[in-house]
Amino acid sequence: MGEGVQPSYDELAALVAAQAVELARARGEIAALRDEVAVLKRRLGSNSGNSSMPPSADRFSKPAPKSLRGKTGRRQGKQPGAPGANLSVVENPDTIVNHVPSSCAGCGCRLRQAGDAGIVRRQVVDLPPVRPSVTEHRLRRLRCRGCGHVTTAAGPAEATAAVCYGPNVTALAVYLLTYQHIPVVRTAALLADVLGLPVSTGWVGGVLAPVASRLDEFAGCVVRQLRAAPVAHFDETGIRVEGKRWWLHTACTSTLTAYLPHRLRGGEAMDEFGILRGFRGVIVHDGWLSYQDYGRIHARCNAHHLRELVAASETHPEHTWPLIAIKTLEELNTAAHAARDAGQAEIPARIRDPLISRFLRTINLGLLLHPPERGRKQSKTRNLLVRLRDYQDQVLRFARDLRVPFTNNQAERDLRMIKAQLKISGGWRTQHGAHTWLRVRSYISTVRKNRVHVITAIRDAITGNPWLPTNTTMT
Repeated sequence: MGEGVQPSYDELAALVAAQAVELARARGEIAALRDEVAVLKRRLGSNSGNSSMPPSADRFSKPAPKSLRGKTGRRQGKQPGAPGANLSVVENPDTIVNHVPSSCAGCGCRLRQAGDAGIVRRQVVDLPPVRPSVTEHRLRRLRCRGCGHVTTAAGPAEATAAVCYGPNVTALAVYLLTYQHIPVVRTAALLADVLGLPVSTGWVGGVLAPVASRLDEFAGCVVRQLRAAPVAHFDETGIRVEGKRWWLHTACTSTLTAYLPHRLRGGEAMDEFGILRGFRGVIVHDGWLSYQDYGRIHARCNAHHLRELVAASETHPEHTWPLIAIKTLEELNTAAHAARDAGQAEIPARIRDPLISRFLRTINLGLLLHPPERGRKQSKTRNLLVRLRDYQDQVLRFARDLRVPFTNNQAERDLRMIKAQLKISGGWRTQHGAHTWLRVRSYISTVRKNRVHVITAIRDAITGNPWLPTNTTMT
């Protein structure tokens, strides 16, 4: 176009059209970059406070400690009626030592002939010097006068060799290995230093297998009672067996614990576990889709939802719906606690129904603000909202059935110390070792939940009489 020549109408129209195309392309690119930035910011900002990451995986900044639970109206500390633990005066002490003053603290006179004015009691609870006790079992041999055959008396079950450690020592070693998570070498050192028992690491490493072999009846009893439980918690976490990634599955209640290590995470492992197939109660889980293939009544863990809602509020600070959803869930949880404490069968409808309606309206508002995007992967926020909408009955089960807790924390607690064991040992070298360790751990966990003395229960298992849960523990 020459200098001083005015562009024609058609040329201007073509230029405008080209600029409109370029502007639309730029807007699309800007929108894509914004979404990418949001995804990256959310990924970099993910921590144990706004996602399912464990605290050990917090990378760039640790979140300030903050509970996701709403206020329940309860006071801090010990609750009324909860059992306490404190030292109390013993009426019949093992040893009494009298201390008599020799002179008056007022005038200095000697107190040989002074009258008795009472006593002040001070009791010291301590351990006596610890030393092993050796019991010799002499198995008498008698010769029959009739046929001359020599018969040897039967010894107790624990006397398996000329010299061996008894069930109390073995029970303590099992307890240190599987409940206190002390490694084999340090367990051997502790037994030597504290008890004066120079046990070998080989002996310590071999104490679990005989105990686990005596727990078959216990394991079967736990599985049967879990199948019949009205509410049960299920979860899974990654572990390492033989240097490979496996999955540890747990099924539990407040009084029962069962574990299964398996190569797979999904349905094949759950079928082998043998609890979910035919389960008629409420299945509490964290939303892993394989659980949806079992049972009819499900409840989802709201601790996960609260963390994801926190992440959504951080990713989209201009939106208020995540905070409203969080507050509504917390208020429903508070109402559930209040109803249980008052002995009510359910949350009063006048309290529950408006809160549920507000929660559902909030989710629908969020879906309007985060519409689906064709041909693109949906954002985590959109996926969260879709889950909360599609599985609203499972999300809000705790508000309609007071037997159901707000979270799946029971299962997470039963898995938490297994993760601690993995940090200490790194995993199990053999499949047999994994099954053995977890069978004993299941026994100890169940025993503790039922307030049974752990070392006594382990000793009973060693001597062939393991503790068994009764039907009354099925809660």
